[in-house]
Amino acid sequence: MNRVLFFSFTAMLNPTLLAATTVMLLLPQPKRLMLGYLLGAMLTSITLGLVIVFTLQNSSAVDTAQNSVNPAVDIALGVLLLVVALVLGTGRQERFVKRRHERTEAKADKQPPRWQRALGKGSARIAFAVGAVLTLPGASYLAALAAIDDLGYGTTETVLLVLMVNVIMLALFEVPLIAFFVAPDWTPGAIERTKAWFSRNATKAAVIGAAGVGSLLVLRGIITLLS
Repeated sequence: MNRVLFFSFTAMLNPTLLAATTVMLLLPQPKRLMLGYLLGAMLTSITLGLVIVFTLQNSSAVDTAQNSVNPAVDIALGVLLLVVALVLGTGRQERFVKRRHERTEAKADKQPPRWQRALGKGSARIAFAVGAVLTLPGASYLAALAAIDDLGYGTTETVLLVLMVNVIMLALFEVPLIAFFVAPDWTPGAIERTKAWFSRNATKAAVIGAAGVGSLLVLRGIITLLS
């Protein structure tokens, strides 16, 4: 279950989802657009997730490789996160960020992606279609589905876990949407304050989180291999 939760939260860090959320928050009637996008994303993601996880359950290859692959995946992901923490902690990413910023400024005159232009039309139907098209399974989502398969639960429990993964994965989209419905006057200011806090503390939080999770994954992978 820990693996399912871990990969669910890593799947939440989706650049396309963050970009779509940012774009829609700046457009008129963001609630309609975000609701349409969310419904489209859920439709695609849940449908494909159920198909994939039940296909995995019927695959003998999964059962054969299960014991040998999982510890290796833990160790590989853990080492990767430790490297990320090292790079962030030493500030070596700053040159890359600077070069990327320079490239972004050089492309400032180019038009935004087609999906952003489509969302700019303000139609909930278009937002639904964009959400359905853009929400394809990523690496973390596939890993979460494989972790669900490893649990060996029945049909009902498996379906509920797939739904849970999707709720977590789309949380960055769901939270501002719910906030707009519950507190439409307070939400815009809260979003700006949150963005300001992360801009001041993002690197420190990322270093601590990546180092902690990476160490735990490596430790668990080693223990599993030795057991």
